[in-house]
Amino acid sequence: MHFENLINSLKARRDMLNVTQETLSELSGVGLRTLKQFESGKGNPTLATVSKLADALGLELCFQVINRE
Repeated sequence: MHFENLINSLKARRDMLNVTQETLSELSGVGLRTLKQFESGKGNPTLATVSKLADALGLELCFQVINRE
């Protein structure tokens, strides 16, 4: 999944659950400024940050390793 798709998926889930950025920040422990930057495509969150957001939204992260030889 590309980074933009990840952002869109998290935003769509947040919107579907009617959760504000402020509430998601509180529930996930991710700073509001970090969350806003991430959702606007300007931030570069760590895997830990993405994992916290996904957990708070009831999502499971799944990674696919691509061998590029």
